[in-house]
Amino acid sequence: MYLSQNLKLLRKKFNYSQAEAAEKIGIPRTTLGDYERGHTEPNMELLVKFAKHYKVQIDDLLNLNLETMSWDDLKSGNVRVLAMTLGENQKGNIELVKTKAAAGYIGSFQDPEFVSDLPKILIPSLQGHFRAFEIEGDSMLPMESGSIVICKYVEKLKDIKNNEPYIVVSMRDGLVYKRVQLNSENNTLLCKSDNTLYPSFQIPYEEIKEIWEYTAHIAFREPKAVYESFVEDKLGDMQKKLNELHMHYIGK
Repeated sequence: MYLSQNLKLLRKKFNYSQAEAAEKIGIPRTTLGDYERGHTEPNMELLVKFAKHYKVQIDDLLNLNLETMSWDDLKSGNVRVLAMTLGENQKGNIELVKTKAAAGYIGSFQDPEFVSDLPKILIPSLQGHFRAFEIEGDSMLPMESGSIVICKYVEKLKDIKNNEPYIVVSMRDGLVYKRVQLNSENNTLLCKSDNTLYPSFQIPYEEIKEIWEYTAHIAFREPKAVYESFVEDKLGDMQKKLNELHMHYIGK
């Protein structure tokens, strides 16, 4: 981990003495000195404070050598503080955002206390910053309503892969699971449903609070039954459209 050297680097970039930096975070100078020497490590609450004050990601603070990054990148504000919890092995938990908690999540996704109260899912093979979201509705069929989508945190818009599924969190549209496409001409993210009955829509970049890339999902029906139901729904939609066309030409 690069935590100790990053804390020292950031303090100097901000032209703080150890005493000044410690006062801004609300800890004794000797404690900050121990952190910078790598003798001890701050808890999650203090990590959040450091990340917010210096405007860097917690993950970058811990695992990235910030000395190799452009200082303009660090000051740009394009990175956000990710509130997360750690398990007993000091690896990130997979917090579950259930449908009934989605509204609260939109307003509290950066609140460590709120995130710490979310249910946890353990999947040993997944290492990194993951979160699970319960989806609702049929806009992404054959992904059924009630399925749990497990996603990896996306730090920057440039890392988005066009036409892949993501969870997008915004104040205007809430929490949505869609296929997305970057539109750099008007600085918006185009969100598309797999179910063609649902229209596409755009979210301005500045309204996006978090983006999570699909990694896996947990479903509660046998896959063959889900597929057959999906095909049946598609055939029903086609028949409905054919009937509408038939009635249209009869009416002429």
